[in-house]
Amino acid sequence: MITAAVLTVSDSVTEGIREDRSGPAVAEELRVRGFEVVSTGICSDVQDLIEESLKALCVQAQLIVTTGGTGISEKDVTPEATRAVCDKLIDGIAEKMRADGLKATPTAILSRGICGVRGACLILNLPGSPSGAVESLAAVADVLPHAIDLLEGKTEHVQ
Repeated sequence: MITAAVLTVSDSVTEGIREDRSGPAVAEELRVRGFEVVSTGICSDVQDLIEESLKALCVQAQLIVTTGGTGISEKDVTPEATRAVCDKLIDGIAEKMRADGLKATPTAILSRGICGVRGACLILNLPGSPSGAVESLAAVADVLPHAIDLLEGKTEHVQ
């Protein structure tokens, strides 16, 4: 079973102003799809804190899914933090999420979420809204196990 961690990036959640609905929704979607959620947490919209959280979670899980901080406001720095800790980016995964998101809302193209690799860990940024996060995850969930297999060196093609 693939291990996963969910990190909600939101000042309003960390300050107790708003309840985290996206993180639990993403964690449930992962469980339904057969992932073992080993960690859930929250982090403020501060790049250094996001980077440290991502680094720590890479030790615990094969997949890290973030929700929040992917928009265009000044405080939205999750993609920058992800880029800073990743060895490689997987552009196609983010492109697929945005393309599928456009079917539901024209503002999906404003999401700056990325997907990357740190060591053998896959990091995926999702939007902050519960529906946007779950829909974006659903758009790419089927390819995630294969990506993780590749990161673990399982590169043989099965016919």
